[in-house]
Amino acid sequence: MILSKGDNFKESFIVTDDVYNGFIHVFGDRNPLHTDEQFAIGKGFSGKVMHGNILNGFLSYFVGECLPSKDVIIHGQEIKFPNPVYMNDRLAFEAVVSEISEAVGVAIIKFKFRNIFGKIVAKGEIQIGML
Repeated sequence: MILSKGDNFKESFIVTDDVYNGFIHVFGDRNPLHTDEQFAIGKGFSGKVMHGNILNGFLSYFVGECLPSKDVIIHGQEIKFPNPVYMNDRLAFEAVVSEISEAVGVAIIKFKFRNIFGKIVAKGEIQIGML
C-alpha cells in the first residue's frame, strides 16, 4: 500500500474570485447567503459565505493530485462546516491517514481546513480506495 497510518499532508488553498465564480457558473447555486453581501451580513455573517462544496473541490484536488499515487478513488467522505469561509480566505489544509486496511485496499484520511486565525472552518474524513 502506498499510504501508511500516520502519514501527514499539508496544503494551502485560497477561495479566489475565479473559484467562487466558477462554482456558481457550473452549479448555478445563487442562494443569497452566497451571493448577496447585505443579506449575509443581515444573517450575522461578516460577508458573503462561500459555498461549502467549494471545499469538496479542494478535497478532490488533494486526493487526485497530492497523494503519492494516482491509483486512488474516493469511496466516501464526510465533511462538517463549524465556521464560515469568506472570499479570499487562505485555508491551511491538514490531513492524516488514520486507518489502513490492506486486505481491502482502503485508507481513511481525517482532515481539517483552518483559516488564517487558526479556526477550523471544515473537518471530516475521506475513505480512499486503492486501485
